[in-house]
Formats: sequence, C-alpha cells, structure tokens
Amino acid sequence: MRISKLLVAVLSGVFAFAGLVGGMQTAAAQSWPTKPIKFVVPYPPGGGTDVIARIVQDPLSKVLGQQVIIDNRGGAGGSIGTDIVSKSAADGYTVLFTLSSHTINPAIYPKLAFDTEKDFLPVSLVASLPQILVANMDFPGKSVKEVIEMAKAKPDSISYASVGNGSPGHLAGAMMAGSAGVTMMHIPYRGGGPAITDVIAGQVPLLWVSIPAAANYVKSGKLRALAVSTVKRSPVFPDVPTMAELGFKDYEVDSWYAMFVPAKTPQIIIDTLYNATVKVLAEPAVKERLLAQGAEAVGSTPAQLGAIVKSELVKWKKVTKDAGIKVE
Repeated sequence: MRISKLLVAVLSGVFAFAGLVGGMQTAAAQSWPTKPIKFVVPYPPGGGTDVIARIVQDPLSKVLGQQVIIDNRGGAGGSIGTDIVSKSAADGYTVLFTLSSHTINPAIYPKLAFDTEKDFLPVSLVASLPQILVANMDFPGKSVKEVIEMAKAKPDSISYASVGNGSPGHLAGAMMAGSAGVTMMHIPYRGGGPAITDVIAGQVPLLWVSIPAAANYVKSGKLRALAVSTVKRSPVFPDVPTMAELGFKDYEVDSWYAMFVPAKTPQIIIDTLYNATVKVLAEPAVKERLLAQGAEAVGSTPAQLGAIVKSELVKWKKVTKDAGIKVE
C-alpha cells in the first residue's frame, strides 16, 4: 500500500513538473523573440544569399523588436550551415536563410547529415530571381553561341564556376552543356564572392551565379553578362537575353531564397516570423532594394513554401540523374 501511495506521489510530481515545463515552453513561444535571432546563411559573405539576407536583416530586426544577426557558414554547397541549423534548438533563435540548392543537394549528396523535409519546417519564400552567366572580360567567348562553339571544338576545354556543388548555378551550367550536346568542366566554389574574384582574375572563364552577387561587377565593367536562366529577362539587365531566347528549349533555372527553422519549432513562432517577413517584404524600400538586385519580393506562406520544396525535390532528382551529377 505504501509503495502504491509512493508511486502515485512520484508520478504526480513528474506530471506536475512536465506540465510546468510545458507551460514555460508555451509562454516562451508566445513571448518570442526575447533575444537576438541568428540567421545562418550557409554561404560566405558577398554571395547572392548573403546579399538578400542582409537586405531584410535590419527591417526585420525593427519589426520583431530584436536584432537579427547574420552568421555565414559556407561549405559543401550549403550543407555545412544547413546541418548546423538542423541540430539547433527548435526555439526560433536559429533560422536557416538559404537558397534553392536546399532542394537540389538531396539529389546529389547521397550522405547528407540531415533530412531536407523531416528536419526543417518552412517559414516563407522571401524572393526569387534568375541565375546569370558572366564571363571574364578577356575571355574570347563573347556570347553563349561562341562559348558553345569553343566547347564543341575542344571538349572539356571550357570550365565554368558556381557557388558550389548542387547550387542553381551548377545545374544551370549542366543544363546548358547538356542541351547543347557539349561537355564542360564544373568548378565548385564555397560561395559567390570567391568565385567572382577568380573569374575577374581570369582563373576561371565563366560563372553561373545569382544576379545579386554579380550585378555590381557587371555594371562596373569587371564582368561580361551573357545570359540569364529564367524565361523572362531581368529588369536589372534588360539587354541580356534569356537562354530560351538563345534556342535552349524548356530551359529555366529559377533561384529562390527562403527561411526555414528546425523541426519541432512551435507554430506560434513560425507564424510570428512569417507575419513579420511579409510585413517587411511589403515595404517599398525593401522591394526596391531587392529589385535593384534583380530579385522579386515574394513572401509565401509556410504551406506554399512546403509545397515548393516537395515539388522541387522530385524535379531536381530527375534533372541531376539525367545529367549524371553526383557528389560523393
């Protein structure tokens, strides 16, 4: 009898403690944020993802009432920083700010340390924009047509850089080569900044990269723009043709930038961050800054972003398989 009473007392204490902890967690979620929020950008400073993240950083800090800090963790095509977030506390204070390679990496990296769908919850698709093909100013290929002709004349003699294996730029280059029936060498970098530096220096002749990363260099005459990857021309470079215009049928690589949080993050936190993001993206000044980089403000719902992730996981698996892209 004593044992039964003792067991009841112990269990009552356990349930009471669990209820207390649960109540504290709920209260913490409802009052979020109460301290600075870290945005992990899985690419180095200076790249397109970094540029877009910094455009929304200060406005979002003001709306949320807490400082948003950018933490660049580049490497392995964005997988290193993404893995860090997947293992972070699900309390809303560590957010993944990444690009569409988030749905490409699972198709080319067979041993990722995280599950793109199971380990993350979607918050909002922030912006979308084209990839742009840029060249070193002294490179003899002054157009996509000339680049392809050079590649046909000497297979594997032409190389192109991207911000990493599995990046939109990687696939843009692979699709270009595949559609033209040529072979080109892909050189992955750990972000747009380092890649641009080497292309300007002539270490690599070509680069597929997001417009925000390359815009200032094209405008200042340090890089030559050859084409964009979307079906419509970019308002930033209206004179630069699309790949479709140049005869590449069904060619489209649309880069997007989005926020994700670790799985099990309370819905109230996700909703708060989503609502703040939508409010920021509606600000004319933010829209103008994004547009200046060739990006269109989106502000999707968590559900819409989740649907995009599911769809693109299937799409890129097929594309990478057809192109024979795989990274061990």
